[in-house]
Amino acid sequence: MDWLVGDLQGCDAALGRLLDAVGFSPSRDRLWLLGDLVGRGPASLATLRRVRDLGAQAVLGNHDLNLMVVAAGHRKAQPNDKIDTLLAAPDREELLEWLAQQPLARRAQGWLMVHAGLLPAWTAEQTLGLSEELGAVLRDPQARADFLPRMMGNQPLRWDDGLRGTDRLRCLVNAFTRLRFVSDDGAMDLATKEGAGAAPEGHRPWFEHPQRASHGQAIAFGHWSTLGLIDRPDLLALDTGCVWGGCLTAARIDDGRREIVQVHCEQAMAPGAV
Repeated sequence: MDWLVGDLQGCDAALGRLLDAVGFSPSRDRLWLLGDLVGRGPASLATLRRVRDLGAQAVLGNHDLNLMVVAAGHRKAQPNDKIDTLLAAPDREELLEWLAQQPLARRAQGWLMVHAGLLPAWTAEQTLGLSEELGAVLRDPQARADFLPRMMGNQPLRWDDGLRGTDRLRCLVNAFTRLRFVSDDGAMDLATKEGAGAAPEGHRPWFEHPQRASHGQAIAFGHWSTLGLIDRPDLLALDTGCVWGGCLTAARIDDGRREIVQVHCEQAMAPGAV
């Protein structure tokens, strides 16, 4: 069986209960994770060790990339990051290297998986190609070291096939790991974190863009806890706010089967905390 799971954010106990609830067996089942494996929750180290040892397949989220930046010394960990134990672990480098090998997008069982979203101009095939382009940088130790100090930032807000260098890579990072709302001409809004009804003027949720080139491709994503669960034949939104005291959600996606399983989570962060 193939199980897609939303944002873990270091909530290892909830992940353990969810795996028990679905009867997960590493020898039989596959685990697909929609990013933000670490950060904010109480047990990022245990979570990362568990998913690595289970052979999980993940896509990278913004908190995973933040961990890489902090570990490389380009940013100080903030109190709400809750990654100090991970950074001090004896197997820290092995875990960081495992994380760096994960892509920004995957496709399995007919589902395209990303952490946050796709820009309107991207087809499914282009998305996978752009994921590989950025992933090649993050997998290569020297290229990663060169890019991480310049990765953070909001510009450029609009994709252009002609983008090059740091601007191109940063735009990819923001689309894959931070996107919620886009304007009609494809510009990202990276500030608004409320639900779909709070779209800034002239913007809409990325998956509702009328000219989205990825229409027809089933897409699964996390990142947007205020959106809540979306369970449609062509769209799965699975960040249901575990770290905020909501649920951790899994969706079975193999052999044409659809099943949603949830477990309630202990609140590790107060809603509204940065």
